[in-house]
Amino acid sequence: MGLLKFLTRKLRRRGPAATTDTTTTHTVFHNNYNGLLLQLSWNDIQRLTMDFATAIGHGGFSTVYLAQFRHSAAAVKIYCSSSELLFQTFKQELDILLRLRHRNIVKLLGYCDDREGVLVMEYVANGSLQEKLHTSKASSWLTWNERMAIAFQLAEAIAYLHERCSPHIVHGDIKPSNILLDADLNCKLCDFGSAKMGFSSTVVPTPQNSSSRKRRMMITGSPGYADPLYLRSGLASKKNDVYSFGVVVLELITGVEAFCPTSGERLTARAEPLLGDAGRVAEMMDPRLRGEVDLEEAKAMAALAANCISQSPGIRPSASDILTAMRRTISCLSFMFQNKVVDN
Repeated sequence: MGLLKFLTRKLRRRGPAATTDTTTTHTVFHNNYNGLLLQLSWNDIQRLTMDFATAIGHGGFSTVYLAQFRHSAAAVKIYCSSSELLFQTFKQELDILLRLRHRNIVKLLGYCDDREGVLVMEYVANGSLQEKLHTSKASSWLTWNERMAIAFQLAEAIAYLHERCSPHIVHGDIKPSNILLDADLNCKLCDFGSAKMGFSSTVVPTPQNSSSRKRRMMITGSPGYADPLYLRSGLASKKNDVYSFGVVVLELITGVEAFCPTSGERLTARAEPLLGDAGRVAEMMDPRLRGEVDLEEAKAMAALAANCISQSPGIRPSASDILTAMRRTISCLSFMFQNKVVDN
């Protein structure tokens, strides 16, 4: 039984655990993962978004709106179709988000299932890593130390999903546009619409006469980031996330997008001849860094990325191995360990 169904049945049996806020139409209850959570009505969603006035993001099957929630900004993700398949995807994402509590993963604040599937999440004001790497002005380019701190925090989030959740979770779509940054450039991993729970989440191939839209939803992933092994087999595993992490590290090193839609060139193919030669890592570096890079750290990160994107899953490190390697080689992380904050 999914966590959402379990909570719903439990709340129905234990009426006092849920209370109604008399000023709105939403229901307030507690769960063991995110504490206070709101079950909102469609009217609440319209009011919070001021009738969907400001769209701040678009996905393949959803739109994200800016909202005012409890005297602060929030992000409201609305699935764009009432089809049963998309509603199941919404329920799966909600079920997963209900389980998560980590400082580097976006926090769920509430949800609505009156009409469309709706998720209300914390608003992360500094945009995405995609924007910072590829659309920012020169004055806001990320430094080498900032890039390494983001990579480390992302690895922490992945390690939490892979090793500390029960059941373990595979994110399934790790890429810079799903890595939000707060005012202090702390990583907030988001978008769990492609996530799977457990060790053997298998995508069953759909018949060839099924709609292309449905087939795309069954096997998910983004060009340039999706593990080729997953695309071939349909078997979701932790190694898929490790592959995507390696691609993100390559982007942080080079400043080049993972996939060029015009040429079809992938960053992994472009970087492969250089990854095997530590002496050529300097040729890969993002020129916007203007040489302000610890080259030994860059070589270590390039070697780590090469292992992560290996065609042999057995060579790819675990998320814990990635954290260990980065602690050993990235000097700017020592300050983070001295001031480590507990999960919130």
